[in-house]
Formats: sequence, C-alpha cells, structure tokens
Amino acid sequence: MGKSRIEWTESTWNPVTGCTKISPGCENCYAERMAYRLQAMGQDNYRNGFNVSLHESALSLPLKWKKPCVVFVNSMGDLFHESVPFEFVAKVFEVMGKASWHTFQVLTKRSERLCELAPKLKWHKNIWMGVSVEDADYVYRIPRLREVPAYVRFVSFEPLIGPVGKVDLTDIDWIIVGGESGPKARSMKEEWVSDIQDYCLKFDVPFFFKQWGGINKKKNGRLLNGRTWDEMPLCLLVS
Repeated sequence: MGKSRIEWTESTWNPVTGCTKISPGCENCYAERMAYRLQAMGQDNYRNGFNVSLHESALSLPLKWKKPCVVFVNSMGDLFHESVPFEFVAKVFEVMGKASWHTFQVLTKRSERLCELAPKLKWHKNIWMGVSVEDADYVYRIPRLREVPAYVRFVSFEPLIGPVGKVDLTDIDWIIVGGESGPKARSMKEEWVSDIQDYCLKFDVPFFFKQWGGINKKKNGRLLNGRTWDEMPLCLLVS
C-alpha cells in the first residue's frame, strides 16, 4: 500500500503511470517531476519516465490490503488518458468493485473521455469520481462530471491558478481547493479561494482546503481564515 502525504486521501494506487499535458494546470506537474526522480533511482515502474505505462501487476494490489482505507487512484497518471485502452480502465473498475471495503478516489482532467466511457463502466458505491479545474476556462468539466453515474462526484480546484467565476455545484458532493507547490509554483489569491468557499456554502457542499502552496508549501500552511477546513462527504464520515 502506498501511504500518501496528500491531505485528502490515505493511500495511493497506480495501475497507470505517466501522462501528457492538456491544460495550463499541467504546466508544473508534480507527478512528472517525481516520475523522473523515480526513474533515476531505478524504480522499474518508471523505467519509461513519464510516458503513459500500464501496470498489470499492480491491478490486484487493493485486494491484498485488508484494512479499509481511502485510496487515490493514479496519483501518478490519468486513468482516462487517451492512451489507456478501455479494457484496462474496465479492469481497474472491476478491482475497485471487488475491493468494496476501500473507498477509491479517481481524478481526471479528461472530462470528455470520462463521459464517453462512463456508461460502459460499473459504478460501485465505493468509487468517487472527480475532475480537476484550474481556472474559469475549465469550469466546463463540472457539467460533464454531472453526467457520470458516480455515487460521489467531486471537484479538485488544484492547482488553482486563476478565478473560476460563477460555478454551479448542483449534484457535486465535495470540493477540494489548493495552490500550486514546487520550484515554479504560481501564486493563488485568497479571493479565488473565498469565492469557491462561498459557492460551497450556497450549494451545501463540503469544502476541503488543501494548501496555499508556493515554493515552501509547509511554511505557507493550510490555514484559511484562521483555521483548517477538512470537510468530507457525509457518506465517508458515517461509514
């Protein structure tokens, strides 16, 4: 089990690694930096660097983890990348369904392919589906997410690199907001975060503030208005 330092999850599972950039939020991709570091360390799953790679041997791993946990699927890639065959996506969903004692969080920027494949997949209650939105130009991913028959739908505004404007959070179950981190991190303004939080209040959606980000994300911390915001979907809190 890959223990995660990502604040909104517990573990990671990467049957797919690697990706390609499709929007401005991808510019300083943390996963790309990490993949090349792991390649240099000689880790076999990253022998292709950040090229999209499928790992059949990783498919069964969650079935071996007996303690229930929250699992971020493909923290080092995108399951709905166009280079990942539907048959492999279906295998991942099959494993998630079988490992019913875990909660799986799937996140993509490829909302168009998500909508294309969603009707062909089995959506078990333990599968959460999310899209990433970095600014107002990519808010269109949210209505596409609404078309997906997932039990929990969430939006990750991370890295938030611009205001998102008016957002309709109807049928959205959870919001994550976070600034970009790393050596070339772009700044995030407090009003961008506050605007999203206001919409969460309006639509009664749990709000999770991950970080301010920056070059030194630990120093910048996670406090917003003097406190942390770690709200989660009710279904997880009561399970």
